[in-house]
Formats: sequence, structure tokens, C-alpha cells
Amino acid sequence: MANRRLAPASEQPAAFAFSPENATWAKGQIEKYPEGRQASAVIPLLWKAQEQNGGWLPQKAIEAVADELGMPHIRVLEVATFYTMFALEPVGKFWIQLCGTVPCDSCGARELKDYLHHRLGAPGHVSPDGNFSWLEVECLGACCNAPMAQINQDYYEDLTPDLLGKLMDDLAAGRPVKIGSQVGRTSSEPMGGADTLTDATLFDGSRVGAWRKRFEEKEAEEGSEAGKAEAASSEQRAASEPKPARPDAGRAVGKPATDAPAQRAAAGETPVKAGDRADAADTKESTAQPNKPGPDVTIAKVEAAGAEAGTQSALPRNEPPPQPATSGASADATDNSPKNPAAPQKGN
Repeated sequence: MANRRLAPASEQPAAFAFSPENATWAKGQIEKYPEGRQASAVIPLLWKAQEQNGGWLPQKAIEAVADELGMPHIRVLEVATFYTMFALEPVGKFWIQLCGTVPCDSCGARELKDYLHHRLGAPGHVSPDGNFSWLEVECLGACCNAPMAQINQDYYEDLTPDLLGKLMDDLAAGRPVKIGSQVGRTSSEPMGGADTLTDATLFDGSRVGAWRKRFEEKEAEEGSEAGKAEAASSEQRAASEPKPARPDAGRAVGKPATDAPAQRAAAGETPVKAGDRADAADTKESTAQPNKPGPDVTIAKVEAAGAEAGTQSALPRNEPPPQPATSGASADATDNSPKNPAAPQKGN
């Protein structure tokens, strides 16, 4: 791709200044922008400097544009090295910028590149006669007429190696050339001309009311013998191959109303049903307490124990609570009564 470096010092001019005409033009470009936004004119000024210098930008021209706009030199150099439309080295009288991105590459840009290699040599070098130099660049925006190339300021599209060679011969000889498509394509229409919307009835008004005529022809066809035979055949097929009935197809599926306490209360009924209350009062074994002793523990006992455990402490709020018993302490530490009256007591 493009070599975005300045030309060697041996090729750089000693100085650069806009001509009086170009200086006046540059001031007009700068005046298009409000105060403090003069840097927005950097690309037009670089383009004009390149045009004045024979198609390429020397370092002194970049610095002159920076001084004209009050910009640091490095800022303008960044712009000049970013865009491939600015040539940083001497170019031929006809500078060929060949598009090499995907649409052009798919349509034959590689063959064009091989041809330029064979005829002119490596990109970036000027031909011995000074007429041509070439460079592969990114998309130039004419993808529908690919492959294409820009020569100086004009686009040449639908190229082949033979067409490009003839074009270069005509340019070198000073003969007039055709800008745009080289195969007779008009603008970006399909190859060979437009092939859609070609029916004259679309434009002469004869299609107005044509839909009514089609319906009349359809009715006449159904009234003919062939139409009657087709209708009878359809009826016979419907009788012999009936489709399953789907009476509810496409209808909203009804759902029972929600029967919840809020709905019952809103309807003026008792929120909790008697059956639900009886089920909640069942005193069978609780499965919610798996670590409690077995069958003799009932839901009522569990609820009572929970209520007792959940009672609020009577200690004053400004006194610290007592320390809990040490984890794993046995009941003997707090209960001096013997567990088994028949067992001998210590110290006897």
C-alpha cells in the first residue's frame, strides 16, 4: 500500500509560497470559517498547494500551510500523511491511483495492478518519460463500476488491462479520453442498460383501472365451462378430504378468574376460606422441623415454642444482654439435680 513518508531531502525544494492568485483563493477559504476555526481549511489549502507544486506536497508546502493557519507543523503533517490523495513524493504528469479494496479486487483490480507493475514498475516511481506514476489506494467510492482508478482528478471505471493500456496511450499522446465508464455504461446503471421498469404501460396511463379488468376476466373465466369444472373439482376434493374442524382457532383462550384472598375481599367475601383455615389448624407432625424429636411434636407445640422463643426480651435497652452458654456445655453445668436417682452420688 501507500508509503506515507516525505520525499528524500534531495528532492525537497528549498522554499514554497502560494502564488498571488492561490494566496487570494486561500484567504477566501479561510474566511468561510468562524474565528478560531481556521484550521478547518487545512485540507483545501493542502490540495491547492499540491496542485501548484506539480501534483505532490513537499515539506515546505506543508509548513507554509501550517503557518498560514496558525497550526503546529506536526498537526498539518499528520493530515498530509493520513490521506492518500496527498502525494508526498514527486509523481508523473498523470498520477494513477488504483483502487485495491474488495469490490474492485473481486472485479479485476489484481490484473490492473499486474499490468501497471509490468508497464511502469513498482508503485511510487515515475516512469522514465515523466508521464506516469501509480499507487494502490483504498476505496474511492465507485464500487458499482469496479474496477476503477483515479487519474489526477478524474475517475475511470469498468477498466480492464487492455482498456487501461489504451487510456494511458491516449493520455500520453494528448488525445481526448472519455471520463467515467470505459464500456459505455451510463452512470451506475446495470451493465447493458436498465432492465427493470421497462413496461411501457407503467408510464402511458393504461394501467389505471387495470386491476378491475383482471377481476372481470377472472369472473368470466369462472363462468366458463373450464371454470365450472375446476369449481366442481374443488368441491369434490373438499368433500373427500375434509380438513379437521378447529372451532377455537384464532380465538382467545378463556382462563378462570383468579381466586385469591384479595379478589375475595374485593367481592365482599371472607378472604380466607373455611377449608383453608381448617387445613392450617391441622395438628399432625410438622415436616418443617426435621431436627425435632419425632411423633410427639405437633404443629401446635412447634408454633407455641416459636411464639415463646420470639417474645421480646424484658431487659432494659440500656443494659447489655447476658452472655449465652458455652456451645456444647452439658446440662450438668447448670442443673445439680441427679438425672438418675438410683445412681450413687459423688463424695458419698
